[in-house]
Amino acid sequence: MSDQDAKQSSHDHYTAASFGWIQEDRYLLEGPRSRTAEFFRLMRIAKEFIHGFRKLHFLGPCVSVFGSARFDEDHEYYILAREIGAELTRIGFTVMTGGGPGIMEAANRGAQEANGRSVGCNILLPHEQEPNPYIDVLATFRYFFVRKVMLVKYSQAFIIMPGGYGTMDEAFEAATLIQTGKILNFPVIFVGKKFWDPMFKFLRETMVEQGTISDFDIHRFLLTDSVEEVIEALSTCPSNAGPHDKKDRPSRIWNMRDWKKEPPEHSEWSPTASTG
Repeated sequence: MSDQDAKQSSHDHYTAASFGWIQEDRYLLEGPRSRTAEFFRLMRIAKEFIHGFRKLHFLGPCVSVFGSARFDEDHEYYILAREIGAELTRIGFTVMTGGGPGIMEAANRGAQEANGRSVGCNILLPHEQEPNPYIDVLATFRYFFVRKVMLVKYSQAFIIMPGGYGTMDEAFEAATLIQTGKILNFPVIFVGKKFWDPMFKFLRETMVEQGTISDFDIHRFLLTDSVEEVIEALSTCPSNAGPHDKKDRPSRIWNMRDWKKEPPEHSEWSPTASTG
């Protein structure tokens, strides 16, 4: 068998497995099944949560970057996300994305190029979202809601680049959690004024005017084109960033051996501090 045939065979097997998992996700949402089937599905969901907790627990403070998977590397928003990924690393944050192409790839790429830690939380989709090649730690999920929990639990802030339904879903999920007091001190930063201005106009002139949200709910967001403003906004994150270079970050063994019961000093990095 040639290398090309082997690669195609592996691809076909992965596609078939992915389709089976996607079907299972549909079964969960199509109404009640037998009690036995529901019990074992619950066990699979719990297993996926455990997988996410184990994979992401020792990353240190993360910032998640969201945006469209459809932008090429010569697009202005790809270039901007790549710069943001690098700057996040330089101030000590781990960069977390959805693990796909486009904006997600750009942020992961910027982090790796700045010698930082780059994380992807990939999701299995019918059109098969392949992980981008700039990821140090990859966690793959079949259930959207499990993935969303991981992205909020291990993030100190969300940076929202131009994107589609998925990007807006993540942004307003975070906004709802902040509004209802489920998470605190969680910056939600929209980058790209030209792209997001019509949405902010709708929020101000329709939703605030009709009383469905308050003016304060909009002020929870930052809208900017400036990388410097993005970095400045992260000063309100609930924990300190870690070392710049991923080589200097504590290992899993270090964490388990030298566990600290007292809160760290302000200048000391805490790998266990989290909004989750």
